[in-house]
Amino acid sequence: MRGKIAAGTAVVGIYGLGYVGLPLALALFRRSGFSIIGFDIDRGKIDSINRGQSYFRHLASAAIAEMVASGRFAATTDLARTREVDVVLMCLPTPLSRHREPDLSYVTGTVRSMLDYLHPGQLVVLESTTYPGTTRDLLTPIYLERGLALGRDIFLAYSPEREDPGNAEFDTARIPKVVGGDGTIARDLAVAFYQSFLDRVVPVSSTATAEAVKLTENIFRAVNIALVNELKLIYGAMGIDIWEVIEAAKSKPFGYMPFYPGPGLGGHCIPIDPFYLTWKAREYGISTRFIELAGEINTVMPRLVVERLAEALDRRLGRGLTGARVLIIGLAYKRNIDDLRESPSLTLIELLEARGAVADYHDPLIPRIPPTREHARLAGRASTALVPATIAAYDVVLIATDHDGIDYAALAGNAKLVIDTRNVCERNGLVAANIVKA
Repeated sequence: MRGKIAAGTAVVGIYGLGYVGLPLALALFRRSGFSIIGFDIDRGKIDSINRGQSYFRHLASAAIAEMVASGRFAATTDLARTREVDVVLMCLPTPLSRHREPDLSYVTGTVRSMLDYLHPGQLVVLESTTYPGTTRDLLTPIYLERGLALGRDIFLAYSPEREDPGNAEFDTARIPKVVGGDGTIARDLAVAFYQSFLDRVVPVSSTATAEAVKLTENIFRAVNIALVNELKLIYGAMGIDIWEVIEAAKSKPFGYMPFYPGPGLGGHCIPIDPFYLTWKAREYGISTRFIELAGEINTVMPRLVVERLAEALDRRLGRGLTGARVLIIGLAYKRNIDDLRESPSLTLIELLEARGAVADYHDPLIPRIPPTREHARLAGRASTALVPATIAAYDVVLIATDHDGIDYAALAGNAKLVIDTRNVCERNGLVAANIVKA
């Protein structure tokens, strides 16, 4: 295996062609000589790739078409092609259940499904975010049950994904890669593999350590976002603008890092990952009060935004939420991407409608709401065109995601009332009586 990696002749299998797997395939294609097979159970994704079409806005179709046309990449639903693979990279979903317990069924199901097609010497790397001990305690027994010897037949490692969709400064190849192995041989093989196409690799002592690194990164963000969300409420009650406070505080060149409040957390990582650790910590009799408190604060933010909106409607327009027409700006969970996983905007729509309002949305990057597990009834709704007459017809406009390319001056100039959760109006020099920060 080491010789194949060094010579660039290894065949790499990527299992899961989503937000992690497809960028990883592109990085491999551009920076290595490896042949790549991409696996996914979604036939639509496979067909799109094989037509040279990207299903992610931040990945150009031309890049996908070039990769397919090269002959070094193939996309398939056929797990039997695992027989051809030397390096297995698992980029599979690891959601939470409704009871906030880790759902590893996509990972374990895929591992069991490929057992018949494994061959001695394969390097297997899990990249999916999960709790410390998953690789050791969950995956190792599956291979041992089949009689495969780790460190001889199979080399097992863990390397957490660090994707940031839409980040032009740090793409997959430029983000340092943490790697832990089940033993030093597996770790060194995984390090050699990733070093062949990534700028920097950071080895750690075990798979559990690598798993803990990923959770620590996202817990850090979740806790600090919760802190500024709480400060926003406190300072708001005192008549102090949290955004002004943050701008001044970040002038300090040491000992401070700016985080920003918002209408709630979105994306696959920050709203979910901390709860992998709270779940696992219970096994050791440890209460994760700090993490859970941050989760409570972040989870309640959409409700507090709706309360702020209702209060502003009452005070500024003299009416209640029942029957009010609300236009939400931005469906994606963050600016300039088309990803709505765990987006607070979906929750805002449902909360507003539960209180009798009529809620529509505008998002230039998401023309129609796709099916989602948590918000199934919203599927199929279409983005509303953003023109002056339409804006004026709504009682209130709620800015939930501050995409570039939106004419915020026209928005503020035509809306009866604007609730701004991102401070984007003031950033654009717009201060008016009809603009309320939330």
